[in-house]
Amino acid sequence: MSGEPLPTPVVELVRQALIEDIGRGDVTTDAVVPADARSRAWLVARQGGRVAGLEVALVAFRLLDPEVTVERCASDGDDVFAGAALVQLAGRTRALLTAERVALNFLGLLSGIATATARAVQAAAGHRARIADTRKTTPGLRWLEKYAVRMGGATNHRFGLDDGVLIKDNHIAAAGGIRAAVEALRAHGVPPLPIEVECDSLAQVDEALNCRVDAVLLDNMEPAQIGEAVRRVAGRALVEASGGVTLATIPAIAAAGVDLISIGWITHSAPALDVGLDFVVGEQAARVPD
Repeated sequence: MSGEPLPTPVVELVRQALIEDIGRGDVTTDAVVPADARSRAWLVARQGGRVAGLEVALVAFRLLDPEVTVERCASDGDDVFAGAALVQLAGRTRALLTAERVALNFLGLLSGIATATARAVQAAAGHRARIADTRKTTPGLRWLEKYAVRMGGATNHRFGLDDGVLIKDNHIAAAGGIRAAVEALRAHGVPPLPIEVECDSLAQVDEALNCRVDAVLLDNMEPAQIGEAVRRVAGRALVEASGGVTLATIPAIAAAGVDLISIGWITHSAPALDVGLDFVVGEQAARVPD
């Protein structure tokens, strides 16, 4: 996404965030800063982490000052240290100040997700297991948050309810069992998507395999139980582990032989990366292009 035009819905999302923040006008900036003032400023990482969302942040500045100039020092997917400069901006001072919080909110949120994801990926290193996200995302921000997950080195699970089949515990209860749910799916003539079944016991794993499903999701199982499930599956289906996964437990879960480890907290609970906007002062600040 770095340097490329963003999808229109993302631009509109940033526009709405600006409208929400500015309201009837930035009374502080408009009173303190002359309308013709121009400045340079740096987007800076206050702590180390994985960058994501730079282009989204830049949209906020461009919407308020279409002529703002940008000099990139980092790209999405980069690992940066505390104090690293990410982007230099030059433009109208009022626009830089007014767009600041919206830009930093997006950049901090998405970089935080990418950073948490990268740590989870590192915890699974050396094993076949891939880290994946879930649908536990902020309403309206799923596209961006799943993008940040990819920048963290993980893979995206289904984006929504229409691009993947996952028979969960409540589906099983409503249908009257795993076999009944799988047979109903096949009879319904759903699109040709792989069928995955959530299993919370080894008995359910066996039942799902007897239905010739494409994948089983092992829900809240301990590593020893996961290893036994992998042994029973024996390559006949993809094996995913989910539920109660932490950075501390990822290595053991990955070592049990699963194909996928899906984690909700990399999107819904990742702490924002601390980023800031620092204005350039002194002689350099005066050399802002007209």
